[in-house]
Amino acid sequence: MDNVSDQQRTSPPAGDGRRVVVGGYCMLLLLGLMEGMIGSFQYSRALGSFPAAAVAFAVGIGVTCILGAWGMYRPLGGLMPAVGWFVAAFVMAMSTPGGSVVITNTGAGKWFLFGGAICALAGVVFSFLRWPPARTGAAGPRRTGRGGFPPGGHTAPMSGGSGARKPHP
Repeated sequence: MDNVSDQQRTSPPAGDGRRVVVGGYCMLLLLGLMEGMIGSFQYSRALGSFPAAAVAFAVGIGVTCILGAWGMYRPLGGLMPAVGWFVAAFVMAMSTPGGSVVITNTGAGKWFLFGGAICALAGVVFSFLRWPPARTGAAGPRRTGRGGFPPGGHTAPMSGGSGARKPHP
């Protein structure tokens, strides 16, 4: 009986898991937004005539999309940084009423905008192919680790309330 009361005290309230997931998606959106903002001001750095920073920022957003989906086990995790990057990069590429632009029509600017858009799109497409969205509306655990087992390993709680774990059947 004591184990039941311990379990009730340590279990989180029902709504906390959803808040954490929504917070994770919001943080991924902000990460993409920040990558786009920083890249908009730093894309022109080059190694000789090669626009190294523009290519690095483009590859970086693609990797961020893939890792976001991997971390959330959902393709939405890959889509959120891409949306943030697109918003930041294309707002920074628009001209002001005075005609000023932050991302110029240079080779580095094209590498940053078009390369970043292609890499973000590739990351999102990979995310949807690797972690397809649930086909049913049923909420439930979809996370699986290696071999289809839960991420915590090949264990399941033992009956009897001792707290020990035994191998998953």
